[in-house]
Amino acid sequence: MDMRKYLAEAIGTFWLTFGGCGSAILAAAFPEVGIGLLGVSLAFGLTVLTMAYAIGHISGCHLNPAVTVGLAAGGRFPTSQILPYVLAQVVGAVIGAGVLYLIASGGPGFELAKGFAANGYGEHSPGKYTLFACLLAEVVLTMMFLFIIMGSTHGKAPVGFAPIAIGLGLTLI
Repeated sequence: MDMRKYLAEAIGTFWLTFGGCGSAILAAAFPEVGIGLLGVSLAFGLTVLTMAYAIGHISGCHLNPAVTVGLAAGGRFPTSQILPYVLAQVVGAVIGAGVLYLIASGGPGFELAKGFAANGYGEHSPGKYTLFACLLAEVVLTMMFLFIIMGSTHGKAPVGFAPIAIGLGLTLI
């Protein structure tokens, strides 16, 4: 059992949560200098890009249970490793969210009930989209993200460029 892989996944998922969600919580609507939705998209894409280069050689840089399960379904990852990877990702995400909470709660007017970067469907969707519309978008976008990951990491793909394609893919999503 190579604990380095699980630690890398936990650190990478921490960074994804801290940088991506943190940009939405702490910087998206900051008065007069906020990064907005485009900045949040870039933050998520850049966290994946940076971690793909930093830990991709250790763990594959999945950072997301959907990616882990998708790679296993595509025959590119052993099913016996799904549970430890997902557990490491959850641990990293919880720690990232905890650190964000500690930072955000130190600001004036902080209220956890305001959502803390959460979203959803209906009233919890900025566009008021239905559950079906949100599920369809999630399925299609996750499918395309895995298509990008599997294609850009294939043995015949140009070497060294996968993190760029994957990071930009997440930025688009």
